[in-house]
Amino acid sequence: MWRILILTIALIGCDDREHEIENTKPAANTNYKLVSWDNIANSFQLIIEIVTNPRQLFGVKDNDSIKKIPATVETEPVPVGGDAADDIAIWVHPQETALSTIIGTQKKGGLLVYDLTGRQIQYLQDGRMNNVDLRDDFPLGDEKVTLVAASNRTNNSIALYKVNPSNRQLENVAFRTITVGLQDEVYGLCMYHNQSTHQYFVFVDDKSGNVEQWRVFDKENLRVDATLVRRFRVGSATEGCVADDQQGEFYIGEEEVGIWKYNANPDGGDARVQVDHTGTGGHLTADVEGLTLYDGEQGNGYLIASSQGNNSFAIYNRSSHNEYIGTFQIVANDALKIDEVSSSDGIDVVNVPLGTAFPHGFFIAQDGWNNDPLENQDFKLVPWESIAEAFGLAY
Repeated sequence: MWRILILTIALIGCDDREHEIENTKPAANTNYKLVSWDNIANSFQLIIEIVTNPRQLFGVKDNDSIKKIPATVETEPVPVGGDAADDIAIWVHPQETALSTIIGTQKKGGLLVYDLTGRQIQYLQDGRMNNVDLRDDFPLGDEKVTLVAASNRTNNSIALYKVNPSNRQLENVAFRTITVGLQDEVYGLCMYHNQSTHQYFVFVDDKSGNVEQWRVFDKENLRVDATLVRRFRVGSATEGCVADDQQGEFYIGEEEVGIWKYNANPDGGDARVQVDHTGTGGHLTADVEGLTLYDGEQGNGYLIASSQGNNSFAIYNRSSHNEYIGTFQIVANDALKIDEVSSSDGIDVVNVPLGTAFPHGFFIAQDGWNNDPLENQDFKLVPWESIAEAFGLAY
């Protein structure tokens, strides 16, 4: 979010020191210091409120090259005001896909579960959950479960849950509090499943650009533990990330810089390739936020990124050199009274048929500005075929 506090340092004296100050040359030129209001607010647990629609603040103009696509469903707003909603993960029901759910983070204090109509069916007030991801078929005892991981900023840990298919709700399966060792508090998170070794991993990062990779495993008594297997540094502030299980690749957004691609395995080192960048010649406008993968057949598909600075989403090829395909915005659906998406953080996508509403899956994005200041943030759903047809993509 665009919240910056500008601090100025000045010399202030009493009347009897006026002459002394006037005749004293400063040791260096004075300047201005910019501090993110998020950093100050989080340090003192202050309220972070959105007071101005970023579209109005920055005067975002129409661009004919950006496709305009409306959402068809929005979730109920999160139960807390201000900048509270953040990331999402889509869980696909193993027997009846129309019963699939959306798991969202409420970063001021919990996790939410919604059905595909956007109705809230669970709210876990387990901490300041920032990002969330999941992987199916995790071996837990004699079961294969969907494991859900979330970055908990309350105690700087990785929270772990499984999905109960009978009631579609989350159940805590952490063996212990898995405290991370990042320089700053835990921030972004995504999961990775190595399909050769059958090992599962969780990546976490922080606002200083540090990344840790943890292997998660069945411990005992149907609980999950984790062990640190890798550390590396991206650079400046990072958050959104996604792993490609088939290709063994890990993508991460350096918010002010662009998207990087690394080897996703613990011995992958710190070698990387830049997929795209902000600024001149790039297709992204800072901050680079959520990342997600559309899983196509035979390793095909698409990487999608939230370009927060111009309220848009960039699409790239998943394979080869991640060639840029195009950009879209989620605009208002006046017929359904659903507003546009602005200043989006987390995103996700799924290609599985999910009932009559989403026969080809859907894309979902957090909306940082939900209608007006009186309505809390939420998440907006777009049928995948609406995006695919706009760009001539497969579905």
